[in-house]
Amino acid sequence: MSDEILVRENVGFDIWAHKAALDHVGAGISEFDEVLLTNDTWFGPVRPYGPVFERMGERAVHFWGMTDHAREVPNPFTGKGVLPYHLQSFWIAVRREMFLSEEWASYWRDLPPMKEYFDAVLTHEIRFTEHFTSRGYTVDAVYPSDAYPTDHPALFNPDLLIDDGCPLVKRRPFFHYPPFLDRHAVIGRRILASIAGYGYPTRLILADLARNVPPRTANADAGMLEVLPDRDVSYDADRPFRILVVAHIEQLDGLDELVARLGALPAGYDVVVTIAEGAWRAAVTDAFHRTARHGSFDLRVVPRNVGADMSAFFVACADVVRSDDHDLIVRVHTRTPAKRSANVVRYFRRYEWDNLFASEGYVRNLLALFQREEGLGIVFPPPIHIGYSTVGNTWGPYRWPAYEMTERLGIRVPFDGPSPLAPLGGMFFARPEALRPFTEVEWAYEDYETSKRRKEPTRKVQERLFAYAAGERGLHTRTVLTREHAALSHLSLEYKLDQLASTTPGYPVEQIQFLRSLGHVNGHGPVTYLRMYLRRNHFKTLHFFYPVWRAARWSAGALLGLVRAARPGAGRRSGS
Repeated sequence: MSDEILVRENVGFDIWAHKAALDHVGAGISEFDEVLLTNDTWFGPVRPYGPVFERMGERAVHFWGMTDHAREVPNPFTGKGVLPYHLQSFWIAVRREMFLSEEWASYWRDLPPMKEYFDAVLTHEIRFTEHFTSRGYTVDAVYPSDAYPTDHPALFNPDLLIDDGCPLVKRRPFFHYPPFLDRHAVIGRRILASIAGYGYPTRLILADLARNVPPRTANADAGMLEVLPDRDVSYDADRPFRILVVAHIEQLDGLDELVARLGALPAGYDVVVTIAEGAWRAAVTDAFHRTARHGSFDLRVVPRNVGADMSAFFVACADVVRSDDHDLIVRVHTRTPAKRSANVVRYFRRYEWDNLFASEGYVRNLLALFQREEGLGIVFPPPIHIGYSTVGNTWGPYRWPAYEMTERLGIRVPFDGPSPLAPLGGMFFARPEALRPFTEVEWAYEDYETSKRRKEPTRKVQERLFAYAAGERGLHTRTVLTREHAALSHLSLEYKLDQLASTTPGYPVEQIQFLRSLGHVNGHGPVTYLRMYLRRNHFKTLHFFYPVWRAARWSAGALLGLVRAARPGAGRRSGS
């Protein structure tokens, strides 16, 4: 694949890497007819390279690119001036007359340092094309932006580029800020389907995203939520999994329902049960033996209940969780949330168990996800939000302890912002490999005790890191819902978003940026203090300020609309 590999310090982004490679080749560059400058910001080849090189070989130009970006006023990176027309730097091919010229040599010799991403964009990507065309060199793009409905088709129209024969797909539609992509209706799930339709192994894309993109971002951009039907439509019974159920019985309430729910699994699964109280042994054994669907049965009494279901999993069951004797591990428990109302507790249990064990057909469709995707590491319901204030701050006090734990476990997957993608109910289906960053560590019950130094429970920190552990092994995460819970969740979120968005004009991405500019990030800043004040002085204060707030909001929205309408290039999409 490669004649030489140059190892260098990772400074100056891909541009200084190109400079180092050109310096390394030196005068030997004269042996070639064309030099291709590219980087690792794309996937491919989705379509063949041959037709592209044949087409461009017939064009008498000095340099060419795969895609370009239209001229834009004002420059979206600086807010003023002009963003000139330019080839996108992820793929630029240069021919002999240009790369043997003094202009070429001086360009790379005088290249400024690039410490920040925007330095690379402003001092090279948007400058390169104009620099050489102003000196008489001619340029062309294989897939010019003026042939597509936006000025940045590599980001906004990758499916159209693929259908037109483009061999490359940019990574950005799968890791860019989800509210921005939402603003422009960029649907990553459809892009992945298009890529798969041309035979490209999308497992490579998902493995890359799992390692390098925050899990919640990747799942949102790639559309990784599955709404599964109750009737089996995809399971291949000729390719069964060896399934191990690890169940922690923390309270006998719910035991019978849990055992009944497990009956939705294909017959023959093995069971390891941990209990916190030895006196429960007979009741638990009897409950499990009333069903004949499972295979082996192993009951273990946890010597110390510190860490609850998590220490039972990683300490009491360490031997079976580490083993390769099973293809999938199903983790369940009877724990219910503390300090919650009866209704919330009831909904929590229903939400967790319905979305993992709704019916035999539903479970088979869930297992079929693992059959279909070798790189799928873990499946669980999306973090619950009905009855909870988890949206917007699920990390809470656990973020810094989570950083410390990932250092210990060797997990380098980037963290999500306000909330991780996590099985907050503590129940999931997973491949043993997805748990390896955890199971390669020797955990002890003492690790789950709190102290002055370790104030946050280890159990809650671990619970937030399962998707990150899977990602470190290149295994991606999917979330699943029944049709009923998908409807309930969507309607609840839609209404809550409508109420929140009504306080600020613009699209959600603009509303988020506005609120963050006020300092309201993870519960801190001026907005928080204003909210606290309103709570304490609610009725009188609200009656006085509400009409004023409404009038001011309407005026600001109207003024913003006028400014946008009058701005040159209004309605154009930006981003290089």
